[in-house]
Amino acid sequence: MIIEKYSKLQEILREMETVVVAFSGGVDSTFLLKVAVDTLGYDYVLAVTADSETYPSSELLAAKELAKRIGAKHQVIETSELAIPGYTENDQNRCYFCKSSLFDHLVPIMEERGFNNVIYGVIADDMNEFRPGMKAAKEQGVRGPLQEANLFKEEIRELSREFDLPTWNKPSFACLSSRIAYGEKITIDKLTKVDKAEAYLKSLSIRQVRVRTHDEIARIEVEKTDMPLVLQHHEEISKKLQQFGYKYVSLDLVGYQSGSMNKALQFSDKDDLKSWQKTIS
Repeated sequence: MIIEKYSKLQEILREMETVVVAFSGGVDSTFLLKVAVDTLGYDYVLAVTADSETYPSSELLAAKELAKRIGAKHQVIETSELAIPGYTENDQNRCYFCKSSLFDHLVPIMEERGFNNVIYGVIADDMNEFRPGMKAAKEQGVRGPLQEANLFKEEIRELSREFDLPTWNKPSFACLSSRIAYGEKITIDKLTKVDKAEAYLKSLSIRQVRVRTHDEIARIEVEKTDMPLVLQHHEEISKKLQQFGYKYVSLDLVGYQSGSMNKALQFSDKDDLKSWQKTIS
């Protein structure tokens, strides 16, 4: 089954002929870039990474190294999510504003450089989650070959491992704004606070971490296997995060959950989610 999906992905890319890849350096976009270069060739693929306030400098460095390793043409552009009208208000459409702005940058690059398509790393798993950015992609004709080939995260990790990509077991990553509770204004100070807190926790050998920010409260999410490590260093962690600007520091006993902030949204049942999904299909 996975080989059939991989072949389907190659078929989709060949039909596109030339592509600009929205490249973050995460698991999905790295795999997509690798397959695009292998399938279409160096001259027909361009990776573009947006450097902004919500994108940690460590991730930018990793993206540059990955593009070089894959052998892809790579362009870094500077963007500012905080300058996007509606973004800092941080309502449930925040990701729509972000992706819409990103594609506003990538589509002109595609046209100027003579490419046919802009593609990004949306995957099959995302179809069952609230992903406003998918609506922005649909509006601007941006495609998601991984999702079109029905590839799921674990399958992408498996194939990435076979291709010797160092991202095969990389923790999932999302922009720093996703750590701030909906309704709280996004500021550079809050983004910096989150970035410092997560970088510090990772320095303790914690693999996957989110510091969800609820005003003055830091709600730490880690995988359940890392909870003992957090508790072992709880005094040190509390003191450090308070130095970064948090007043209260807590550990979420449920553990790490991708998109956990979306629990606060108004999707009360599956019918609500299906209604939203119709807007992106």
